[in-house]
Amino acid sequence: MGIIVNLDVMMAKRKIGVTELAREVDITMANLSILKNNKAKAVRFTTLESICKALRCQPGDILEYVEDEEENA
Repeated sequence: MGIIVNLDVMMAKRKIGVTELAREVDITMANLSILKNNKAKAVRFTTLESICKALRCQPGDILEYVEDEEENA
């Protein structure tokens, strides 16, 4: 699995939509959706910082590391 992005969970907890968060973070809705849907290959620290500031959370609230089952075998 690798890194899982739980942005949708945090957005639901804070009751903020994609449009509002995109505006607040100054990121396109398309790029925010890519990140939210776990399709992003990378995220800039400045973007992560802006998201955390807007959602009043820590990076660990958004990003999670999950080991591959194959690596555990």
